[in-house]
Amino acid sequence: MQSPFAARLLRLFLPVLAALLLAATPALAQSITLDAGQGGASFSGRLVQIMALVTVLSVAPGLLVMVTSFTRIVVVLSLLRSALGLQQTPPNMVLVGLGLLLTAYIMGPTMDQAWRDGVQPLVDGQITEEQALERTVEPFRAFMKAHVRPKDLAAFQSLAGIAGVPPGQAPPPAQAAPSEPDLRTLIAAFVISELRRAFEIGFMLFLPFLVVDMIVAAVLMAMGMMMLPPVIISLPFKIIFFVLVDGWLLVAQSLIRSYGGTG
Repeated sequence: MQSPFAARLLRLFLPVLAALLLAATPALAQSITLDAGQGGASFSGRLVQIMALVTVLSVAPGLLVMVTSFTRIVVVLSLLRSALGLQQTPPNMVLVGLGLLLTAYIMGPTMDQAWRDGVQPLVDGQITEEQALERTVEPFRAFMKAHVRPKDLAAFQSLAGIAGVPPGQAPPPAQAAPSEPDLRTLIAAFVISELRRAFEIGFMLFLPFLVVDMIVAAVLMAMGMMMLPPVIISLPFKIIFFVLVDGWLLVAQSLIRSYGGTG
């Protein structure tokens, strides 16, 4: 029997992957003809659709990172490892795995809604691919809007009008920002907001370990042991301090609470 957490972890990937593949679903349902005569144009169209599908599959992991809480989590965990003074412990695979598990926990309600409203009706044949794409993306749009900084969103909305303007050409006059931002603007603003919040949390994590380093350096200088690198002495103290305060649990709880619960 499949555990509830395993089902939730499975749904972490399926709605996003389904949303990326829905646009290319018509191409999968059509056959490819190889005749270079009258069907040559048809073959070219199918070839373009296949290339588009391969491109979507290649960028799927990156898009999964961009529209979920994974960015903030993995950056905070990397900064925590640097604050401890450890180079490759825990290894990158462990940090990424922990980040995925915490992402599955935080994004659980969002993934469940995307599966329930978009993917499952499509599998049952109740809606079309276009409707499924819109319903699957909507929970992620709501999640990003709930956690994006208004300042970042307003900045990218104001830049949307001048993006792509050829050099030497005047940008169009500024217009009022739409009430509903488009997806590319929302994703860009969301990623910037996540990076800023991750560095804020990382700064708070650095402070206690910095205090330990300063105390150890002051003690060594007072003892006249200036040739001994302070990091050799401070590293065991930082590790035992982090273990005694149950640091991994505190960091995981802080990351989850920074999203106001579980999505």
